[in-house]
Order: sequence, then structure tokens, then C-alpha cells
Amino acid sequence: MKKLTSKEAAELLLSYDNVAVLMHRSPDGDTIGCAYALCLALRKLGKKAQPFCSDKIPQKMYSYILDGFEDQTFDIEHVVSVDIADQQLFGDGLERFRDKVELCIDHHGSNTCFAKSGIIVPEAAACAEIVKCIIEDMGVEADSRIADAIFTGITTDTGCFKYVSVTPATMRIAADMIEKGANSGMINRIMFDTKSHARLEAERLALDSMKFYFDNRIAVVFVTKKMLEISGAEESDTEGIASIPRQVEGVLAGITIKEKDNGICRISLRTAENIDASRICTFFGGGGHKAAAGCSIEGTVEQAEAKIVKAAQSVIEESI
Repeated sequence: MKKLTSKEAAELLLSYDNVAVLMHRSPDGDTIGCAYALCLALRKLGKKAQPFCSDKIPQKMYSYILDGFEDQTFDIEHVVSVDIADQQLFGDGLERFRDKVELCIDHHGSNTCFAKSGIIVPEAAACAEIVKCIIEDMGVEADSRIADAIFTGITTDTGCFKYVSVTPATMRIAADMIEKGANSGMINRIMFDTKSHARLEAERLALDSMKFYFDNRIAVVFVTKKMLEISGAEESDTEGIASIPRQVEGVLAGITIKEKDNGICRISLRTAENIDASRICTFFGGGGHKAAAGCSIEGTVEQAEAKIVKAAQSVIEESI
């Protein structure tokens, strides 16, 4: 991968038209915010650009980010990815784009450098910080819609600015987006303070499933297919559950195991500051950030549990 600066990435995008912007599977606020902000900016320049994702966009995003956003149909000439560290995160629906990404924009230190060129800034608390700088370097003035998208990426990937990844630059960029018209109060209410009945039921079932290991330093919760069936929740309703086990006092590693189809379990890991979540997940081909990472493990929920707990305990023992 050829490493680019923000200005170089902007120059590359200015030379593009008919652009597909890829989001990762199980899309969160950062990948969604980045994709729509970048597409809106490219469209302001008279270019055609369309976001793509393997999975459904959470319904709450339709209330403002997707509201009024019209899909475009065109022959794709260029492919850009945002907030994607590895091609494994494309999901089945984006397999046709494998090995076709020309520009990767990301903030994961574990990025596998799968694209032809890229801008990777691990110091950024959210990929949206990088996208905001690129948009400015493209000469595009952020309007309220772009500002909403960028602010969404930042606030969701920082837990409403409470994670240790937050820097002064993070706060300045967020403030700039508010000055550009981002409705920060509404966005934070929708992202953090609004839950469907199905999500509440899914959280209750997940809490009931919680188990502790290694002198209560490791907490594990489960989201099985049966739980989703009972609660009526969709995949997007379970996004916030990953933060729950780490919230327990004394827990150094909070693990969420989601049962998927085809004998696969997806693992979300949240850790204390001195425990490297990304290192734990790399044992299984995953990665992410030091305090938040993910991976996939083949097997039953019980088999995945045994493997990830063993890996987490070994890293904790070396770190404490």
C-alpha cells in the first residue's frame, strides 16, 4: 500500500468519478458517517458517489443521515473504503470489490494494507476525523448534512467522548462540525439515549447470560440467534451490548459473543487501558484498537467462549 497524506488522498479523490464507497459489515456510526459524508462531499463537486454495505443500515440512521439521500446508479470506476481494517470485514455482499479498493481511509493500527493506496491514522479517535480533513483538503465546505455525518462518526466511536482515544483534535473537530450545523443534541439522543423495546429485551437477555472468569477480571455476555428470535431484535439493535460487560467494576476484559450463521461467532472485546484488546483478537485473525477490537471464531458459542477467554486471560496475566 502506498501511504498518503490527507492532501494526497484529496487529490486522488478529486481525480475520481463514479465512486463506490464501502462500509464494513455490521455497520456502526463511524463507517456510516464516513461513507455518507464522503459521498455528499463528492456529489457537491458534481461527481457520482454511492455508499455500499453488506448489511442493513440501522433504522435510526434513516431519521437524519439517510433522510433525503438519493441513491445513484452508475458504472463504478473507482472503489474507496472507509473505517475498514481488513477485507474480511467487507461481508458477503461486497465480495465483488475484493482486491479492487484503490483508496483505504482508516484509523485502525491493525489495518492489513489491502488497498492500492491509503491514509491510515491510528491516532485518530474516529475515522470520521480523517474524512473531515480530506473533505476540507478537497476544497469542500461542510454543510449541515456533512457535519451531521462526521459528528455521528466521532461521537459513536468515542462513546460520546468518554473513551481514552479522545484527543484535543477530536474535540476541536466535533466543535467545528457543530459550528457547521451538526445537531449534536439530537444525534447523541438518538445514538445513546433512545432504545427500542426489542433492544431493551435483547439487553436483558444478554445481561442474564453474563458469566465471569479469572477472579472476575473477565466478563462474557452472549447474543445468540435464539435471543434475537425471542426479543424480536435485529442485528443493529445489539450494537451497544458490547460495552456492557466492561462496565462491571473490576472487569479488565469485557467480551461479547454473537452467534452468527454457518458456525461462526463474532467477538467484540472491550478492555481496560493497560490490556491490549487488539493483541487478543489477532490470535484469531482479528484486530482493532488497544481498548476495542473484534474477531471471528469458528465453532459453537461454547467453543468460541473457551478460546477467547483463554486468550484474554493469557494477555491479562502478562499485563498485570
